[in-house]
Parts: sequence; C-alpha cells; structure tokens
Amino acid sequence: MPASEGANYAPAPMPEPVVGPGEFVFAAAHLDHGHIYGMSEGLIGTGATLKWVYDPDPAKAEAFRAKFPQAQAASSEAEILADPEVRLVAGAAVTSERADLGLRVISAGKDYFTDKAPLTTLEQLEAVREATSRTGLKYAVYYSERIHVEAAVLAGQLIERGAIGKVLQVIGLGPHRIGDPDTRPDWFFDRDQFGGILCDIGSHNFEQILHFAGATDAEVVSASVANYAHPEHPKFEDFGDAHIVMDNGATGFTRVDWFTPAGLSTWGDGRTIVLGTEGYIELRKYVNIATGDGGGHVFLVNEDGEQHIDATGRVGYPFFGALIRDCLDRTENAMTQEHALKAAELSVKAQLAARVLTSAPQ
Repeated sequence: MPASEGANYAPAPMPEPVVGPGEFVFAAAHLDHGHIYGMSEGLIGTGATLKWVYDPDPAKAEAFRAKFPQAQAASSEAEILADPEVRLVAGAAVTSERADLGLRVISAGKDYFTDKAPLTTLEQLEAVREATSRTGLKYAVYYSERIHVEAAVLAGQLIERGAIGKVLQVIGLGPHRIGDPDTRPDWFFDRDQFGGILCDIGSHNFEQILHFAGATDAEVVSASVANYAHPEHPKFEDFGDAHIVMDNGATGFTRVDWFTPAGLSTWGDGRTIVLGTEGYIELRKYVNIATGDGGGHVFLVNEDGEQHIDATGRVGYPFFGALIRDCLDRTENAMTQEHALKAAELSVKAQLAARVLTSAPQ
C-alpha cells in the first residue's frame, strides 16, 4: 500500500522462544571464525539446546566452552555427527572448507548452519545444490549483517509494508577494520582460502540486496578488486565493489573494504541505502558517527515526512526461531534454500568477473 495510507512504522513484536529445553539440539564445530559465537547465541536465544562443541584445536573449544559451559567437548567431528539427538550442526570453518563440512553434515542426515561466505567456488555450489535437492536437508547461512542486525530486520519489515513503495536500488557498504594483521590467521590473507573480498564480505551485501529488492536472481554487470595497502600479503584483497541488475529490474551496488580508520568507535561503519518509488531508507547499522549514540539506526523518508527510528532492543532476531521451526517442520520461512545459495552464487561470480586494480589511487 502507499506509505500515506494507514502507515505503520512500529516494529513487529519481539520474537519469543519457539522450542523448550531439549526439543532442538545442536552442535558447534570448527571454530575458525568468531561468528560461531553469534550463531550459537542466536539459536540458544530462541530455545535451542547446545550439546556439543568440536574443534581440532582444543584451545578453541575450551574458549568456546568458557562462553557456553553447557557444551560438551567432543573428541572428534564424527562423535557429533553420530549423535542422533543433534538436529543441526553450526560451523564457522575456514571459508574454503565450509562446503565440505556441510556435505559431511548433510550426509550424516543433519541440517547445517554455516557462517558466511558459505562456499568459495562454483563447483562447491553445484555439489551443495545437489545434496540439498536430493536430501531435503538445509544448508542455512549466517548472513549476519541482515539477520542479526535489528536495524536491518526493521528495514525489511518496513519495506514489506510498502513504506517506500517498490524498491528500485539497494546500496550496501561494508567497511571493516583489519586491526593488527599479526593477530589474523594465515588463511585470512590467502584468497584461495577466504574466497576473495567479494565472495567473503561481499556475500553479506549480495544477500541484502536480493532480499530488500525482493529479487530471485541477478546478473553481475561489473566488479573490481584490489590490494591497495597490503603488499606483504600478495594473495589478499582489501577493496572490492560490484554492480548487479536483478530479475525484477532493480539494481544493486556494493562496496567492501578493510580501510576502517582507528578513530572510528567500532569495527566498521556499515550502511545500507534502499531507494523506492515512494521514499528511501538508510541504515546506519553499527554507528551514527560523531553522535555517541551507537548503532541500530533506521532513517525513513517518504510522503509522511522524515523519521529516525532506533531499532535497538525493539526488533530482535526472528531468523533464528524461524530456522529452528523450518528444521522441525521442513518449511522455508527463515530463508529459502535458493535465496541463500543465490547470494553465494552472485558472490562467487562477482569475484570471478572482477577486474583487478593493480595501482593504488594517487
């Protein structure tokens, strides 16, 4: 409906637990990325029971257990996969290893929940599509910059209500702070392992672009990547951008980088701008710079005027409860399998098509 007709900009009710203790058991395995903590918190927060944790490095498993003491330390991945109580395995392996882990989980008859990017090659994508189609099991993806950010959740609700009309363009900006490079694992700098910047960070943005635009497919029109400031790591990329055209006529643009300055109060000034026929939305997800009022900001402009909505603590993260119910009921309400993999496909295709910029800007 037009924004001026019965406009409702209040968040939907906060999600509540969807299962009781022991009704949905999951395990965490391969803890190479810190997102495994957010993935686990999201599942636990909506009622899931964490039973196991496994990592080849016992120190990582013990650090995880310090946060989640209810998790038993498994002696092997096989111990988790053999447990009939475990319905889902959440993993944050090295990016290039996520698909193989997922295929092992699916082969064991369990649903899989992986950190983004969920895979790094088109060959892996084909294998995942075959396995999920054949078994009906899930290869769910933690696209955290939408599903685990209240401002993005609220933006999705507003768009669905018609607050800005038909979406014409989505711009996603994903700057990150690299911090002390010496604290990063070796795989972080190896393109073959992290997949390239458009595959890695870019996957967040391709997923958001498709979701907010209500598109099911897209074509990569142009893309570029660069290593502007880290010559000591020749297989690293610290900058990338891409332009896509979607099957419904909307366009999308993303820029991702590792150039967040030390003076910013958080790790990155992630923003999303959604243009519609009747207005626009800007998300300042993690910081509203120079104000001291943190993140979670939704700015909405339409026929009703200008609004600034703080989504913090008001929206919650309905994806996780929906995912649990999807696993139990064999539905697709949290995110369809095709959507999750289409975002991954665009990420890989953009990476493969990217022009390599070889000289730093003057």
